[in-house]
Formats: sequence, C-alpha cells, structure tokens
Amino acid sequence: MMNRDPNEKPSFWMVWLLAARPKTLPAGIVPVLVAGAMAYGDGGFHLLSLLAALFGSIMIQVGTNYANDLFDYKKQTDTSDRIGPMRVTQAGLATPRQTAIATTIVFALAFLAGIYLVSRGGWPIAIIGLSSILFGVLYTAGPLALGYIGIADIFVLVFFGPVALAGTYYAQTLEISWPIIIAGLPFGMISVAILVVNNLRDIDTDQKGGKRTLAVRYGRSFARYQYFNMLLGAALIPIAMTLSGYAGSYLPIVAVYLLLARSPIITVFTITDGETLNNTLADTGRLLIIFGILFSIGWLL
Repeated sequence: MMNRDPNEKPSFWMVWLLAARPKTLPAGIVPVLVAGAMAYGDGGFHLLSLLAALFGSIMIQVGTNYANDLFDYKKQTDTSDRIGPMRVTQAGLATPRQTAIATTIVFALAFLAGIYLVSRGGWPIAIIGLSSILFGVLYTAGPLALGYIGIADIFVLVFFGPVALAGTYYAQTLEISWPIIIAGLPFGMISVAILVVNNLRDIDTDQKGGKRTLAVRYGRSFARYQYFNMLLGAALIPIAMTLSGYAGSYLPIVAVYLLLARSPIITVFTITDGETLNNTLADTGRLLIIFGILFSIGWLL
C-alpha cells in the first residue's frame, strides 16, 4: 500500500497518511488498549474514556510525526540522501505552511478529546495531555529539540509507556497505583526499540545534519545492544511483577513474544541496509502489538 510509483503524485489523503508514519502508530495505540483491558479486569472499564484516550493518543502521535516532518526539513536534516520512509515536506508533497497547519489541526483535535477526559479525571489528565503535546512539538522544534540532543529515548520511554498506560487506566477507573505505572514501562521500552531502529537507519544522515541521537553519539554497536536490552527488559518486567506479587501468575506469558523477536534482533545486529531496517521497524511495531495482546491476556486470567 505504501509503495508507489515515484512519478505518480499521491492523493491528498495519502500524503498525510505517509506523513503520519503508520508503522510507528502501534506505540500510541497499544498501551491505551492494554489499559482498557486492565481496567476491565479490575472492574473499572469506561468505554467513552477509553475511546477519547485512544483518539487523543493517536492524534498526539500523528501531530508529533507531522511536527517532526516539518522541523527536520527546516533544520535540513531530511535531504534527498535519506533512506527512510518519505517525508512529505522534504519531498515537496506539502509546503512547510501546509505541514504546520496540519500539525496544528491534529494537536487541536487531541486537545478537544482531552477536554472530556479532563472533565472526568481533573488536573492530572490536563497535565498529561498538555505536556504530551508540548513535548511532541519540542521533540524536533527549538534549539534544544529532544531528538537532536540525544534524550528523545527518555521521552518515548515515559510518554509511550507509563504515561499512556497509567493515564488511560486512571481516566477510566479514577484510581492509580505503582503496579499500574510499572506495567507501562515495557510498552515504553518496546517503543524505544522502534525509535532505535529508526535512528540506526538514519545514523549517517543524522550525523551530517547535526542530529545527535544516541546512535550518532555512541555508534551502531551501542544502538544494537540498546535495541536488544529494550526488548529483553520488556519481557523481564512482567515476570518481576509476578514474582513480587504485583500481578497474577499468568502475566509472564508475555515472554513468549521473545521467540518472535529473534529475527528482528538478528537483523538489527547484522544489517545496515535502509530498506531492510524499514521492514524491521514495522516488525518491531508488530512485536509491540503481540506483546500487548499477551500482556492483556496474562492480566485478565
């Protein structure tokens, strides 16, 4: 679906679908849906709050990707040498003004979803929503953009992990606890693994453009082990939760996902080809989906 004739201009909607980077969207969807399953298992499921949180999370991630498309172009990090998925501003499919407008609209939609959630959950939800939008912009905007100074990994770990999961759980149940916050960490870790693949693929162009990701700062070997450690750590945390009495005895079934992680891990450690790493990025997104399904089953049993 995403492959296209380079001489054929995509439709209006396809341009913005490309800019949304669908392969990365599981990072914003999975922890929210898992929080719904957890709330259901704990007797606090609230459908409207879950749907509002899901919509808001998707809009924030899409808005972040649009802002990334815009500001990477303005900082001349995205060039014709880039081997990753198409960036619509750099490719001339959208003007910087159009991308800025699209970014504003999408973040505004997230804000509207947040109004309902704030009416239900109060100031904690307001802080989560506004900070998510703020850091979504600061990811690539400004002189100290998170993605350019090597701390984007922390943002991804926190906001696509505990914030997304625990925030959605709280929006439904109006309760929160440390086990729920800890339960979000594995999802943030796998999302970091998605980011690592992206940074490995773009390491050469990022270095030329002054984008100091951890892969640029410490090299391919560091990034490869970071990828492995994130996937392994995501499996170990649920096991630790069970052993410590924070979760039921079935939650460790999530470790099964490591069997499917073997091929992406081998690819990350042996391949530098951009197209292959694009496929590995998508494979890591699918790992997150599988992990989320297993986690939900383990929590509900």
